[in-house]
Amino acid sequence: MTDAPQVTVIGGGMITHDQILPSLYQLQRLGRIGAIAVCASRRRTVATLAGAEILARAFPGQTFRAYPDSGDEPQPELFRQVIARMPARSIVVVAVPDHLHYDVIMIALRHDQHVCAVKPLVLHYEQAVEIEREAYARGLVVGVEYHKRFDDRSLMARRKYREGLFGEFRLGSACLLEKWYYRHSNFQNWMTADKSDAFAYIGCHYVDLVHFITGLLPTAVSVYGIRDRFPNGQEGYLWTDARVVWSNGACLNVQNALGFPDDAPGTNTQGLTLYCKGEDKGALLSHSDQYRGLKHSYVSGSTIYAEPSPDYFQYVDLGGPGLTPVGYGYRSIEHIVANCLRAEGDLAARQKLLREIDAAGIMATPANSSYNERVIEAGRESIQNGGKMVEVGQVPDLPKNLRFQF
Repeated sequence: MTDAPQVTVIGGGMITHDQILPSLYQLQRLGRIGAIAVCASRRRTVATLAGAEILARAFPGQTFRAYPDSGDEPQPELFRQVIARMPARSIVVVAVPDHLHYDVIMIALRHDQHVCAVKPLVLHYEQAVEIEREAYARGLVVGVEYHKRFDDRSLMARRKYREGLFGEFRLGSACLLEKWYYRHSNFQNWMTADKSDAFAYIGCHYVDLVHFITGLLPTAVSVYGIRDRFPNGQEGYLWTDARVVWSNGACLNVQNALGFPDDAPGTNTQGLTLYCKGEDKGALLSHSDQYRGLKHSYVSGSTIYAEPSPDYFQYVDLGGPGLTPVGYGYRSIEHIVANCLRAEGDLAARQKLLREIDAAGIMATPANSSYNERVIEAGRESIQNGGKMVEVGQVPDLPKNLRFQF
């Protein structure tokens, strides 16, 4: 591809505002991608995004093409027309609620578009396999945006674990509790008990991260969920406690919720601790992903005391017009886009690249991370049956050109 590719984001919600669009604007500023479009089901969603003060301040003069561009009625099927009009082998970013991922991704692939999807890829393992096969047959990149992989802490831990410096993971715990105010967002319209839960949406980060660091695969999961009501009256599993058993017998406890106090100083609370075993001594890996050593007390604003994280996503002033996004949230989008840009040449060349990306294991793909969909399926069965332990299905043997061999 000689020209900078177009990028279309499907979904204009919080993650698009906070991470995806500013990352794409920065890549556009650097000349690595071309025109940007954002498509949502409602005009007011893209209008609000277009008017965001921080985006205008950080990226003066940069804009996106908004869909819908008129009308007040919802247009949930508009994305199909927008994707159909894109030049082949451009990039579609999928940032819609989890249960809608599959449809958008398959439409994008059938129109020969590379895909960047927010995590989790899909909610069913067979859908992940279908996406993998369709993408490989067409020589298209599909990257799953598990941004915690691009935290330097995670990359350091991965290298050191795989060099044997931690020994073998035996027992661990992880938590990620989002702020209470998430309940007042669009979450209340889709993260309902019949569709998802806090573990499926949030906990997948740490299931993915333990594999990313250790190379182990999950074999069984138990998820206990507590039902609670969103402000609109719908019920969801807003508090979850999970136990994940791994292929070497290790066990990870994962707690998730939309329940971290709004008045607490961080944007959430999160972290990972792994206890490991060497031949004759123990080892420890402990990441506090919420508190990063900063303490701020302001004289004005909605927050007076804060403990901000500099690592996920921040804007900094490096001179010149606007602001520059930094952090592993930006690096994750950049990495996936870079892999899309590498997919050049004929079909055989692109398929060779896909196999290389799968085997490297840095970027999550349908081929090398579908254990996440297996865990989500087992977790949903468990949570709907009072937390019973459910075995995670084994990845079947497929031809090597269709399945990353663990």
